[in-house]
Amino acid sequence: MHIHILGICGTFMGGVAALARAAGHTVTGCDAGVYPPMSTQLEALGIALIEGWDASQLSLGADLYVVGNVVKRGNPLMEAILDAGLPYTSGPEWLRDHILADKWVLAVAGTHGKTTTSGMLAWILEDAGLAPGFLVGGVPENFGISARLPGRPAQDPASTSPFFVIEADEYDTAFFDKRSKFVHYRPRTAILNNLEFDHADIFADLAAIETQFHHLVRTVPGNGRLIVNGREASLDRVLERGCWTPAERFGVDAGWAIGAVHADGFDVLLDGELQGRLVWSLLGEHNALNALAAIAAARHVGVTPDVAIDALSRFRNVKRRMEIKGEAGGVTVYDDFAHHPTAIATTIAGLRHKVGKARILAVLEPRSNTMKLGTMKAALPGSLADADAVFCYNANLGWDPAEALAPLGAKARTFTDLDALVRAVALAAKPGDQVLVMSNGGFGGVHGKLLAALGGV
Repeated sequence: MHIHILGICGTFMGGVAALARAAGHTVTGCDAGVYPPMSTQLEALGIALIEGWDASQLSLGADLYVVGNVVKRGNPLMEAILDAGLPYTSGPEWLRDHILADKWVLAVAGTHGKTTTSGMLAWILEDAGLAPGFLVGGVPENFGISARLPGRPAQDPASTSPFFVIEADEYDTAFFDKRSKFVHYRPRTAILNNLEFDHADIFADLAAIETQFHHLVRTVPGNGRLIVNGREASLDRVLERGCWTPAERFGVDAGWAIGAVHADGFDVLLDGELQGRLVWSLLGEHNALNALAAIAAARHVGVTPDVAIDALSRFRNVKRRMEIKGEAGGVTVYDDFAHHPTAIATTIAGLRHKVGKARILAVLEPRSNTMKLGTMKAALPGSLADADAVFCYNANLGWDPAEALAPLGAKARTFTDLDALVRAVALAAKPGDQVLVMSNGGFGGVHGKLLAALGGV
């Protein structure tokens, strides 16, 4: 079958493309601004990419069009598909029907930590010899790819692994299906990692997102398992609407808990009993909670906690999650995907725990749809309070970040020119400083520009 994917360069749709290609389909795709890293990964797989949405792409003669949620009505190619009555579907629907239909799906949902926790869970199953398939919204360093089909388990190499780990996003599915992506996945094991208000462009309030999470809960069978963050009142409300599946909590004493914390990791407890000590290099309590969720989910498919803990000692995180991009002039530059105030605060807290009294220079690009709407601007000063200096890039925001960050006083500065921001950071930085860049986009290649500027100081 020839599949043409609209919006192919997003991480999710790029993963769909890679899975379709691995499954033997002919795959082509288009996007507005065919861009790396997904473009280079897809080209390496032999997937032809087209720039833009010209209706002439119908001449490719695809058998099916898979439509990403970046595509809206009025898109020239989509309008031509509709006018011609050609078959189309969404990425999540295609996954459900062609990849997940006969699999034991392990879905990782939540406002924060989906990518990291999915990477952890996939790695635990891989290290245990279960050869899972996965689709993660990032690139786990242990795998070097964001998606793959299930392989041959070590225990039974004549068969194909039944397990598939998927990052389960609450964002909408497509212009013709406004349900959350995750309602299509039909998981047997589901992690509900946390739940806060986000995606203000499509959700009116937290209650609307809770409704979507309850739709997910409704799809998990009675012989499945829910792994639920016990610290989240929002998730309690979700389950109070109805729950037909056994649920395990993490982050609380009556469940999976963080025990004694050590300089190089922490003790893992289950109902107060020690399961093992996780020794690793990841930062922050949020990553410890992610680990508990992954260990609990892996146990549901038969991986014992001691094996899971041992596997996580070799987990190398996901690209763009506190990833060190380099060092210049005695200054270390990090890249992190944080773009929600809670994620910003926990990322800074994790780095603070690592570097102690060293100065942290936070460089922020508010570019998510929620941030652009200004919904979270009042929470930004608090989330950045533990940084020693803040440099915020104002890229056509609909609100004034200087006004929003005024409570931080002189330690916060805003810029509309990226090169001016880079110069300011380079001038402010001193040997031993930690420059933490936070954005859910490419940020104009600021990491390389900062390293070049720091090296020239």
